[in-house]
Amino acid sequence: DGRYELLELIGTGGMADIYKAKDITEDRIVAVKILKNEFAGSEDFLRRFRNESKAIALLSHPNIVKIYDVGFNEQIQFIVMEYIDGITLKEYIRRRDTMSSEEILKISLKIADALRVAHANHIIHRDIKPQNIMLLADGTIKVTDFGIARFSRTDIRATSNQAKAIGSVHYISPEQARGEITDEKADIYSVGVMLYEMLTGRLPFVGDTPLEVALQHINSVPLPPSDYVPNIPKTLEHIVMKAMAPVPADRYNNATELSQ
Repeated sequence: DGRYELLELIGTGGMADIYKAKDITEDRIVAVKILKNEFAGSEDFLRRFRNESKAIALLSHPNIVKIYDVGFNEQIQFIVMEYIDGITLKEYIRRRDTMSSEEILKISLKIADALRVAHANHIIHRDIKPQNIMLLADGTIKVTDFGIARFSRTDIRATSNQAKAIGSVHYISPEQARGEITDEKADIYSVGVMLYEMLTGRLPFVGDTPLEVALQHINSVPLPPSDYVPNIPKTLEHIVMKAMAPVPADRYNNATELSQ
């Protein structure tokens, strides 16, 4: 649109590339997410990409990435967001040998508060994972990538195409793995998996293939974190195991309850 000058490629994903760019009109650095050309003709990918812009546009919260502009036409599909100069929570976990309970709780409470606002706007993220959580140098936490978000009031039975877009296999809830309709409790489960990883430095379920991992989410209960790190506070371990309960009704009802 003659407004954004692309400076450098800073990330690439399954369906889009992300560029650091300059907003010439506002004289500020932004991030521009551009749908890859090979997906421009796919209605499924277009729907997911536009879902992200709709989802973030509805949300205003210090722990959710801001969206500034969107552009959809026959030649290009893009979303302009705030530029975040930081690292992912996944990178942070890898760099740290151990994380204190206080630090884990601080990060988790900010994520839960962001989800509280998203859920209040009837938006289910469906791909909560440490790769989608950004940490800034000043301690700010940003939840990103609402690419497969769903509006919870849209009560549509999952189709085979929808079932393929269920999020990252190591963090998905059992109901997501089965391709069922998801609600806020699917995001709660994913937060539980991230808590587990922050506490132990390992994932609750691993396997040689994505299918093997998905089946473990469906059929298994993870070992308690204290089996790997004996000095974990029992209260924190209870939070993790309740958030990761295989049956949604046994989890926290919402992000507010999880925070408390």
